Amino acid sequence: MQPIPPAWQQRLHKVIYESDTPAGKAFDIALLACILTSILVVMLDSVDSLHSRYGGLFFALEWTFTILFTIEYILRLVCIRKPFRFVFSLLGVIDLLALIPSYLSFLFAGAQSLLVLRALRLLRIFRIFRLVHFISEMRFLTVAIGRSLRKISIFILFVLTCVIILGSVIYLVEDHNAGFTSIPQSVYWAIVTITTVGYGDVAPATPLGKFIASFIMLLGYGIIAVPTGIVTTEMAHAYREKGHSANVCPGCGREGHDTDAKFCKFCGTKL
Repeated sequence: MQPIPPAWQQRLHKVIYESDTPAGKAFDIALLACILTSILVVMLDSVDSLHSRYGGLFFALEWTFTILFTIEYILRLVCIRKPFRFVFSLLGVIDLLALIPSYLSFLFAGAQSLLVLRALRLLRIFRIFRLVHFISEMRFLTVAIGRSLRKISIFILFVLTCVIILGSVIYLVEDHNAGFTSIPQSVYWAIVTITTVGYGDVAPATPLGKFIASFIMLLGYGIIAVPTGIVTTEMAHAYREKGHSANVCPGCGREGHDTDAKFCKFCGTKL
């Protein structure tokens, strides 16, 4: 039988991990406000004219946010019974990545630019407004992409083979003055063309080259549709499966449990 955590730990868990109460919702909203403001500070600090005038202010604000995020990260570990499981979870890794750049700035110049990793933490906004429907959609998409990886990888290998062959052919057909100076340069052109991006920095000049380019463009439309169909099929399968609840485990802080689950499937803690 698992020991009952102290009352203060339960209250802290509800405030930090849950959004059912006014205190929990206020905590998440304040956290998001700090994240957005800290990202804005980093962006403004990258402007030379603003950095020269307000560099000291930006530095003070950044370390204020860093200290606040560090305290918040420690509190997240304190209020759960198995903190190491949270540390190695997705949100735990994201929270840690949001702190590391500031402390690395003491050792490595330019590490401050990595602070934009905090934007990933905005995923917590889904827990504020209890958008369970959208959380479920995200999980379905994650499952579908995971199941599609092997098929998509094989398809990408096929596309890579095509662009190498077509790039080599266009290299033989076109003159170097048109920009096709090497096979890698020609493969780059084939990738840009087959993805329908079309930068225009390299373009065929001969009739045969234009015919090959037209073929690659038409082929590109079909190629774009294939991964979409693969993921859509897997999403349809995922929708038929059982959904998940938005409960947060008090033991490890992880989500993704079945709607009828009584215990956490990651650490066994009672939900």
